[in-house]
Amino acid sequence: MGKFTVIVLDSVGIGELPDAVEFGDVGANTLKHVDEFCGGLQIPNMKSLGLFNISDTGLSGVEHPKGCFGKARECAKAKDTTNGHFEIAGLTVQTPFKVFGDSFPPRIIEKLEEQIGTKVIGNYPASGTEIIQVLGDEHVKTGYPIVYLSADSLMQIAMHESVIPLERQYEICKIARKLMSGADTVSRIICRPFTGESGNYYRTENRKDFSVDPPGYTILDLMSEKGKDVIGVGKIEDIFNRRGLTEINHTKNNQEGIQATISYLREGFNGLLFVNLVDFDMLYGHRNNPKGYADALEDFDRFLPEMLNELMEDDILLITADHGCDPTTPGTDHTREHIPIVVYGRNLKKGVNLGVRNTFSDIAATIAEYFGYQFPKGTSFLQEMKG
Repeated sequence: MGKFTVIVLDSVGIGELPDAVEFGDVGANTLKHVDEFCGGLQIPNMKSLGLFNISDTGLSGVEHPKGCFGKARECAKAKDTTNGHFEIAGLTVQTPFKVFGDSFPPRIIEKLEEQIGTKVIGNYPASGTEIIQVLGDEHVKTGYPIVYLSADSLMQIAMHESVIPLERQYEICKIARKLMSGADTVSRIICRPFTGESGNYYRTENRKDFSVDPPGYTILDLMSEKGKDVIGVGKIEDIFNRRGLTEINHTKNNQEGIQATISYLREGFNGLLFVNLVDFDMLYGHRNNPKGYADALEDFDRFLPEMLNELMEDDILLITADHGCDPTTPGTDHTREHIPIVVYGRNLKKGVNLGVRNTFSDIAATIAEYFGYQFPKGTSFLQEMKG
């Protein structure tokens, strides 16, 4: 029974990509800047595996890393969750999903209002935590959903749980999902439920993403076709629209995701465990909170030994990210960065520098080779790590 675990520390980028200037992200380095802000991250376990040994991150590594380490560039011209996860799974989206910039055009808003039977308010780029403070009172008074944008390919819709019941919120977002198709396809419609009172509105953990089907073949498809377990923890089911998954555990925060990961490793499975830990991005990166970001990294690190102890002789655990979201830079959007690749297995070599991978899809190719399969995209680094 082989177990390959991929843990995505959502948005933990490690330095700008060569084309960062095209995205306005020159100088972004999520991990380094969080480390500097807190005067040195206390993450001894990730450091011991080689996280800080990755080249050109501006961080000081350990002398004898216990794991293998490297970083990867994104081929897709994007810096969002969907494209990042798709490419990790072996699918590079050649035509970027639509980004609308300053507002959705009247033809879209009018059709959305017609189909949901009510007006909407907002329709401008904003931080989700800020827009509910600005428009929350109007929403509560009128019942009009709050629609807003970001620099990513998204439509986000915020609604108060006491004004619009959750099931109706999800229905509204499903309608928006069908509307935002064809030439107007965005990668995700995100339902952003909130609660509270005037001056103190806050988002709940009942967020739900409505994604597009992956527009191509992924390692999840291959693994499930071969009869292997493909377990999605966190928002993996939303990102891949459930495709290719044989089991779903929709944890809502890092703590739940960490505990689910430990449980699956302890109980055993035969295939791929794909985990997304969302708090780094959602709670701290987008909210420009480097202190919270640091605390979340240190919290994950405390549980890492328990995960590693559950690995059998041939099991592999890989830690990575999907993009950056540097909380120390101006703005609240994702940042165009390399992602880390840190790998540990009892039977793998120690201290192998995997270098700079040309695509996130090298991860998918490595997973496929581990199980004895071939994958059409990416270059496996499994043999570089084998003893």
